[in-house]
Amino acid sequence: MEFVHVTKAFNDVKAVDDLNLRINDGEFFSLLGPSGCGKTTSLRMLGGFEEPTMGTILLGGQDVTNLPPYRRDVNTVFQSYALFPHLNVFENVAFGLRRSKVEKSEIRRRVGEMLELVDLPHLEKRQSAQLSGGQQQRVALARALVNQPKILLLDEPMSALDAKLRRQMQIELKRIQGQVGITFLYVTHDQEEAMTMSNRIAVMWRGRIEGMGTPKEVYDSPATEFVASFLGASNLLAGTIDSSDAARTVVAVAGGARMVVPSERVPDLGGAREVKVGVRPEKIEIATGTVETPANHNSLAGRVRVSSFTGVGNQYIVETTVGVDVTVYAQNIGQQSAPRSGEEVTLTWPVEHTFIVKPMPQAVVLEETEGE
Repeated sequence: MEFVHVTKAFNDVKAVDDLNLRINDGEFFSLLGPSGCGKTTSLRMLGGFEEPTMGTILLGGQDVTNLPPYRRDVNTVFQSYALFPHLNVFENVAFGLRRSKVEKSEIRRRVGEMLELVDLPHLEKRQSAQLSGGQQQRVALARALVNQPKILLLDEPMSALDAKLRRQMQIELKRIQGQVGITFLYVTHDQEEAMTMSNRIAVMWRGRIEGMGTPKEVYDSPATEFVASFLGASNLLAGTIDSSDAARTVVAVAGGARMVVPSERVPDLGGAREVKVGVRPEKIEIATGTVETPANHNSLAGRVRVSSFTGVGNQYIVETTVGVDVTVYAQNIGQQSAPRSGEEVTLTWPVEHTFIVKPMPQAVVLEETEGE
Protein backbone atom coordinates (compact mmCIF):
# COMPACT_ATOMS: atom_id res chain seq x y z
CA MET A 1 0.00 0.00 0.00
CA GLU A 2 1.34 3.43 -0.90
CA PHE A 3 0.48 7.12 -0.68
CA VAL A 4 2.24 9.10 -3.41
CA HIS A 5 2.32 12.89 -2.91
CA VAL A 6 -1.16 12.83 -1.38
CA THR A 7 -2.70 16.10 -0.20
CA LYS A 8 -6.16 16.61 1.26
CA ALA A 9 -7.44 20.16 1.76
CA PHE A 10 -10.66 21.28 3.38
CA ASN A 11 -11.17 24.78 1.99
CA ASP A 12 -7.88 26.55 2.80
CA VAL A 13 -6.73 24.04 5.44
CA LYS A 14 -4.43 21.16 4.46
CA ALA A 15 -5.38 18.21 6.64
CA VAL A 16 -2.78 16.07 4.86
CA ASP A 17 0.16 17.78 3.17
CA ASP A 18 2.14 15.94 0.46
CA LEU A 19 2.08 12.56 2.19
CA ASN A 20 4.48 9.91 0.87
CA LEU A 21 4.18 6.60 2.69
CA ARG A 22 4.69 2.94 1.82
CA ILE A 23 3.33 0.19 4.08
CA ASN A 24 4.66 -3.34 3.58
CA ASP A 25 2.45 -6.40 3.14
CA GLY A 26 1.72 -8.13 6.46
CA GLU A 27 2.92 -5.17 8.51
CA PHE A 28 1.31 -3.73 11.63
CA PHE A 29 1.71 -0.03 10.92
CA SER A 30 0.48 2.81 13.14
CA LEU A 31 -0.23 6.45 12.35
CA LEU A 32 0.33 8.26 15.63
CA GLY A 33 -0.31 11.89 16.49
CA PRO A 34 -2.52 14.42 18.28
CA SER A 35 -6.05 15.33 17.23
CA GLY A 36 -6.10 17.20 13.93
CA CYS A 37 -2.71 15.93 12.70
CA GLY A 38 -4.16 14.22 9.60
CA LYS A 39 -3.95 10.57 10.63
CA THR A 40 -7.69 9.77 10.42
CA THR A 41 -8.04 11.71 7.16
CA SER A 42 -5.23 9.57 5.73
CA LEU A 43 -7.00 6.38 6.82
CA ARG A 44 -10.32 7.60 5.38
CA MET A 45 -8.68 8.34 2.03
CA LEU A 46 -7.27 4.83 1.90
CA GLY A 47 -10.71 3.41 2.74
CA GLY A 48 -12.36 5.50 0.02
CA PHE A 49 -14.40 7.65 2.43
CA GLU A 50 -12.51 10.81 1.41
CA GLU A 51 -11.03 11.79 -1.95
CA PRO A 52 -7.53 13.27 -2.13
CA THR A 53 -7.21 16.80 -3.40
CA MET A 54 -3.99 15.73 -5.11
CA GLY A 55 -1.87 12.60 -5.34
CA THR A 56 -2.26 8.86 -5.88
CA ILE A 57 -3.18 5.95 -3.60
CA LEU A 58 -1.98 2.49 -4.59
CA LEU A 59 -3.24 -0.80 -3.15
CA GLY A 60 -1.47 -3.95 -4.27
CA GLY A 61 0.09 -1.93 -7.09
CA GLN A 62 -3.35 -0.82 -8.35
CA ASP A 63 -4.38 2.83 -8.46
CA VAL A 64 -7.49 3.02 -6.23
CA THR A 65 -7.53 6.82 -5.82
CA ASN A 66 -10.95 7.25 -7.44
CA LEU A 67 -12.51 3.88 -6.63
CA PRO A 68 -15.50 3.76 -4.23
CA PRO A 69 -15.05 1.92 -0.90
CA TYR A 70 -16.88 -1.24 -2.01
CA ARG A 71 -14.40 -1.73 -4.87
CA ARG A 72 -11.36 -1.65 -2.63
CA ASP A 73 -10.08 -4.79 -0.91
CA VAL A 74 -10.14 -2.98 2.45
CA ASN A 75 -12.20 -3.28 5.63
CA THR A 76 -12.50 -0.86 8.54
CA VAL A 77 -13.03 -1.18 12.29
CA PHE A 78 -14.46 2.11 13.58
CA GLN A 79 -14.41 3.66 17.04
CA SER A 80 -18.09 2.83 17.55
CA TYR A 81 -17.70 -0.80 16.25
CA ALA A 82 -20.97 -0.27 14.25
CA LEU A 83 -22.44 -3.70 15.04
CA PHE A 84 -25.98 -4.46 13.89
CA PRO A 85 -28.10 -4.45 17.08
CA HIS A 86 -30.82 -6.72 15.59
CA LEU A 87 -28.32 -9.47 14.71
CA ASN A 88 -26.57 -11.92 16.99
CA VAL A 89 -22.79 -12.37 17.06
CA PHE A 90 -22.75 -15.07 14.36
CA GLU A 91 -24.90 -13.07 11.95
CA ASN A 92 -22.90 -9.88 12.52
CA VAL A 93 -19.73 -11.68 11.49
CA ALA A 94 -21.47 -13.48 8.61
CA PHE A 95 -23.09 -10.33 7.20
CA GLY A 96 -20.48 -9.55 4.54
CA LEU A 97 -20.23 -13.19 3.45
CA ARG A 98 -23.99 -13.43 2.96
CA ARG A 99 -23.98 -10.26 0.84
CA SER A 100 -21.23 -11.84 -1.29
CA LYS A 101 -23.41 -14.95 -1.85
CA VAL A 102 -20.95 -17.29 -0.13
CA GLU A 103 -22.28 -20.83 0.37
CA LYS A 104 -23.82 -21.61 3.75
CA SER A 105 -21.28 -24.30 4.62
CA GLU A 106 -18.42 -21.94 3.82
CA ILE A 107 -20.04 -19.20 5.89
CA ARG A 108 -20.31 -21.56 8.86
CA ARG A 109 -16.66 -22.59 8.50
CA ARG A 110 -15.21 -19.09 8.10
CA VAL A 111 -17.33 -17.48 10.81
CA GLY A 112 -16.43 -20.32 13.18
CA GLU A 113 -12.72 -19.79 12.45
CA MET A 114 -13.01 -16.05 13.10
CA LEU A 115 -14.86 -16.49 16.37
CA GLU A 116 -12.20 -18.97 17.48
CA LEU A 117 -9.52 -16.46 16.51
CA VAL A 118 -11.06 -13.72 18.66
CA ASP A 119 -11.87 -16.18 21.47
CA LEU A 120 -15.68 -15.83 21.24
CA PRO A 121 -16.99 -19.17 19.88
CA HIS A 122 -19.24 -19.61 22.92
CA LEU A 123 -21.09 -16.30 22.28
CA GLU A 124 -22.19 -16.78 18.67
CA LYS A 125 -25.92 -16.66 19.55
CA ARG A 126 -25.70 -13.65 21.86
CA GLN A 127 -27.13 -10.30 20.76
CA SER A 128 -24.59 -7.50 20.30
CA ALA A 129 -26.32 -5.33 22.94
CA GLN A 130 -25.58 -8.02 25.55
CA LEU A 131 -21.80 -7.85 24.97
CA SER A 132 -19.18 -5.94 26.90
CA GLY A 133 -17.09 -3.28 25.17
CA GLY A 134 -14.16 -5.65 24.71
CA GLN A 135 -16.41 -8.37 23.31
CA GLN A 136 -18.02 -5.92 20.87
CA GLN A 137 -14.59 -4.91 19.66
CA ARG A 138 -13.67 -8.55 19.04
CA VAL A 139 -16.87 -9.12 17.07
CA ALA A 140 -16.20 -6.01 14.96
CA LEU A 141 -12.68 -7.30 14.33
CA ALA A 142 -13.95 -10.76 13.32
CA ARG A 143 -16.53 -9.22 10.97
CA ALA A 144 -13.83 -7.09 9.31
CA LEU A 145 -11.39 -10.01 8.93
CA VAL A 146 -13.79 -12.71 7.74
CA ASN A 147 -13.74 -11.33 4.17
CA GLN A 148 -9.93 -11.62 4.13
CA PRO A 149 -9.14 -8.06 3.00
CA LYS A 150 -5.67 -7.02 1.83
CA ILE A 151 -5.55 -4.37 4.51
CA LEU A 152 -7.51 -3.72 7.70
CA LEU A 153 -8.00 -0.12 8.81
CA LEU A 154 -8.48 0.50 12.53
CA ASP A 155 -9.59 3.99 13.59
CA GLU A 156 -8.86 4.30 17.33
CA PRO A 157 -10.91 1.15 18.09
CA MET A 158 -9.91 1.05 21.78
CA SER A 159 -10.90 4.61 22.66
CA ALA A 160 -14.07 3.47 24.50
CA LEU A 161 -12.33 0.82 26.64
CA ASP A 162 -11.00 1.27 30.16
CA ALA A 163 -7.24 1.31 30.74
CA LYS A 164 -6.91 -2.31 31.91
CA LEU A 165 -8.95 -3.71 29.02
CA ARG A 166 -7.04 -1.55 26.54
CA ARG A 167 -3.76 -3.13 27.67
CA GLN A 168 -5.23 -6.63 27.32
CA MET A 169 -6.59 -5.86 23.86
CA GLN A 170 -3.24 -4.46 22.69
CA ILE A 171 -1.69 -7.88 23.26
CA GLU A 172 -4.67 -9.68 21.69
CA LEU A 173 -4.74 -7.45 18.62
CA LYS A 174 -1.04 -8.00 17.98
CA ARG A 175 -1.54 -11.76 18.38
CA ILE A 176 -4.46 -11.80 15.96
CA GLN A 177 -2.57 -9.75 13.35
CA GLY A 178 0.36 -12.14 13.57
CA GLN A 179 -1.91 -15.15 13.04
CA VAL A 180 -3.88 -13.82 10.07
CA GLY A 181 -0.91 -12.07 8.41
CA ILE A 182 -3.08 -9.26 7.03
CA THR A 183 -1.71 -5.71 6.86
CA PHE A 184 -3.06 -3.57 9.71
CA LEU A 185 -3.11 0.24 9.50
CA TYR A 186 -3.83 1.49 13.00
CA VAL A 187 -4.69 5.11 13.84
CA THR A 188 -4.20 6.31 17.41
CA HIS A 189 -3.18 9.25 19.58
CA ASP A 190 -2.04 6.82 22.32
CA GLN A 191 1.74 6.36 22.34
CA GLU A 192 1.59 3.15 24.39
CA GLU A 193 -0.78 1.51 21.90
CA ALA A 194 1.45 2.37 18.96
CA MET A 195 4.66 1.31 20.72
CA THR A 196 3.21 -1.98 21.99
CA MET A 197 1.69 -3.29 18.78
CA SER A 198 3.45 -1.80 15.76
CA ASN A 199 6.20 -3.04 13.50
CA ARG A 200 6.63 0.56 12.41
CA ILE A 201 5.21 3.94 13.45
CA ALA A 202 4.74 7.22 11.60
CA VAL A 203 4.36 10.22 13.90
CA MET A 204 2.21 12.88 12.23
CA TRP A 205 1.84 16.58 12.94
CA ARG A 206 0.18 19.28 10.88
CA GLY A 207 -0.54 16.87 8.05
CA ARG A 208 3.04 15.69 7.64
CA ILE A 209 5.13 12.78 8.87
CA GLU A 210 7.59 14.09 11.46
CA GLY A 211 9.32 10.78 12.13
CA MET A 212 9.03 7.16 11.04
CA GLY A 213 10.63 3.84 11.95
CA THR A 214 10.41 0.97 14.40
CA PRO A 215 9.14 1.89 17.88
CA LYS A 216 12.72 1.72 19.19
CA GLU A 217 14.09 3.88 16.38
CA VAL A 218 11.45 6.57 16.73
CA TYR A 219 11.71 6.60 20.53
CA ASP A 220 15.49 6.46 20.95
CA SER A 221 16.38 8.68 17.98
CA PRO A 222 13.53 11.18 17.48
CA ALA A 223 13.79 13.04 14.19
CA THR A 224 12.38 16.37 15.43
CA GLU A 225 11.60 18.23 18.62
CA PHE A 226 7.91 17.43 18.14
CA VAL A 227 8.58 13.67 18.00
CA ALA A 228 10.85 13.86 21.06
CA SER A 229 8.14 15.67 23.03
CA PHE A 230 5.10 13.74 21.80
CA LEU A 231 6.42 10.18 21.97
CA GLY A 232 7.09 9.73 25.68
CA ALA A 233 8.86 12.25 27.92
CA SER A 234 12.08 13.99 26.93
CA ASN A 235 14.45 16.39 28.63
CA LEU A 236 15.49 19.00 26.06
CA LEU A 237 18.22 21.57 26.67
CA ALA A 238 18.78 24.48 24.29
CA GLY A 239 22.36 24.82 23.15
CA THR A 240 24.84 25.64 20.40
CA ILE A 241 27.07 23.20 18.54
CA ASP A 242 30.60 23.91 19.78
CA SER A 243 32.55 21.33 17.79
CA SER A 244 31.95 18.26 15.68
CA ASP A 245 33.88 15.43 14.03
CA ALA A 246 33.04 12.01 12.66
CA ALA A 247 32.70 10.45 16.12
CA ARG A 248 31.21 13.05 18.42
CA THR A 249 29.52 16.42 18.53
CA VAL A 250 29.84 18.76 21.50
CA VAL A 251 26.97 21.08 22.40
CA ALA A 252 27.42 24.05 24.74
CA VAL A 253 24.41 24.66 26.97
CA ALA A 254 23.69 27.33 29.59
CA GLY A 255 25.96 27.62 32.61
CA GLY A 256 29.07 26.49 30.74
CA ALA A 257 28.04 22.82 30.58
CA ARG A 258 29.04 20.66 27.62
CA MET A 259 26.96 17.77 26.28
CA VAL A 260 28.59 15.13 24.07
CA VAL A 261 26.44 13.46 21.37
CA PRO A 262 27.45 10.65 18.99
CA SER A 263 27.72 12.31 15.57
CA GLU A 264 25.71 9.47 14.03
CA ARG A 265 22.72 10.70 16.08
CA VAL A 266 22.94 14.27 14.74
CA PRO A 267 20.29 14.94 12.05
CA ASP A 268 20.75 17.15 9.02
CA LEU A 269 20.61 20.63 10.51
CA GLY A 270 21.03 22.49 7.26
CA GLY A 271 24.01 24.38 8.61
CA ALA A 272 22.20 25.57 11.75
CA ARG A 273 24.16 25.57 15.00
CA GLU A 274 21.31 26.28 17.42
CA VAL A 275 19.94 22.91 18.57
CA LYS A 276 18.26 21.10 21.41
CA VAL A 277 20.09 18.24 23.07
CA GLY A 278 17.94 15.58 24.70
CA VAL A 279 17.87 12.53 26.94
CA ARG A 280 14.98 10.33 28.04
CA PRO A 281 14.16 10.36 31.79
CA GLU A 282 14.71 6.62 32.28
CA LYS A 283 18.24 6.79 30.83
CA ILE A 284 19.46 9.03 33.66
CA GLU A 285 21.09 7.83 36.90
CA ILE A 286 20.64 10.01 39.97
CA ALA A 287 23.03 10.05 42.94
CA THR A 288 23.02 12.11 46.12
CA GLY A 289 25.80 14.71 46.43
CA THR A 290 28.65 15.34 44.03
CA VAL A 291 30.01 12.29 42.21
CA GLU A 292 32.67 11.87 39.54
CA THR A 293 31.31 11.62 36.03
CA PRO A 294 32.07 8.18 34.55
CA ALA A 295 33.91 7.96 31.24
CA ASN A 296 31.72 8.45 28.14
CA HIS A 297 28.93 9.97 30.21
CA ASN A 298 27.24 13.36 30.31
CA SER A 299 26.37 14.90 33.66
CA LEU A 300 24.46 17.72 35.32
CA ALA A 301 24.33 18.89 38.93
CA GLY A 302 21.15 20.02 40.60
CA ARG A 303 18.74 19.92 43.51
CA VAL A 304 15.68 17.70 43.84
CA ARG A 305 12.59 19.86 43.63
CA VAL A 306 9.99 17.06 43.63
CA SER A 307 10.39 13.39 44.59
CA SER A 308 7.44 11.07 43.91
CA PHE A 309 7.04 7.33 44.52
CA THR A 310 5.11 5.66 41.67
CA GLY A 311 5.23 2.02 42.80
CA VAL A 312 7.41 0.67 39.99
CA GLY A 313 9.91 3.41 40.67
CA ASN A 314 10.55 7.00 41.66
CA GLN A 315 10.08 10.14 39.62
CA TYR A 316 12.18 13.22 40.29
CA ILE A 317 12.04 16.77 39.07
CA VAL A 318 15.55 18.17 39.42
CA GLU A 319 16.32 21.89 39.24
CA THR A 320 19.68 21.85 37.46
CA THR A 321 22.51 24.38 37.47
CA VAL A 322 21.87 25.11 33.76
CA GLY A 323 18.49 26.63 34.65
CA VAL A 324 16.29 23.84 33.29
CA ASP A 325 14.23 21.32 35.26
CA VAL A 326 15.12 17.73 34.33
CA THR A 327 12.80 14.74 34.88
CA VAL A 328 14.32 11.45 36.04
CA TYR A 329 12.65 8.03 36.25
CA ALA A 330 14.45 5.60 38.58
CA GLN A 331 13.39 1.95 38.79
CA ASN A 332 12.36 0.65 42.20
CA ILE A 333 14.91 -2.15 42.70
CA GLY A 334 15.65 -1.43 46.36
CA GLN A 335 19.39 -0.99 45.98
CA GLN A 336 19.65 2.48 47.49
CA SER A 337 17.56 5.02 49.33
CA ALA A 338 15.77 7.53 47.14
CA PRO A 339 16.98 11.16 47.16
CA ARG A 340 14.56 13.44 48.96
CA SER A 341 13.21 16.84 48.01
CA GLY A 342 15.80 19.54 48.62
CA GLU A 343 18.84 17.27 48.36
CA GLU A 344 21.77 18.10 46.07
CA VAL A 345 22.23 15.43 43.39
CA THR A 346 24.31 14.54 40.33
CA LEU A 347 22.69 13.27 37.17
CA THR A 348 24.69 11.10 34.75
CA TRP A 349 23.85 9.18 31.60
CA PRO A 350 25.79 7.45 28.80
CA VAL A 351 26.76 9.58 25.82
CA GLU A 352 25.06 7.09 23.46
CA HIS A 353 21.67 7.89 25.02
CA THR A 354 21.98 11.58 24.13
CA PHE A 355 20.38 12.94 20.95
CA ILE A 356 20.04 16.22 19.05
CA VAL A 357 16.96 17.70 17.40
CA LYS A 358 16.42 20.87 15.48
CA PRO A 359 14.32 23.30 17.56
CA MET A 360 10.82 24.19 16.47
CA PRO A 361 10.46 27.89 15.60
CA GLN A 362 9.38 29.87 18.64
CA ALA A 363 6.30 31.13 16.82
CA VAL A 364 5.16 27.52 16.30
CA VAL A 365 5.76 26.64 19.96
CA LEU A 366 3.69 29.63 21.09
CA GLU A 367 0.90 28.81 18.62
CA GLU A 368 0.71 25.19 19.77
CA THR A 369 0.67 26.22 23.44
CA GLU A 370 -2.06 28.79 22.91
CA GLY A 371 -4.16 26.26 21.02
CA GLU A 372 -4.21 23.70 23.85
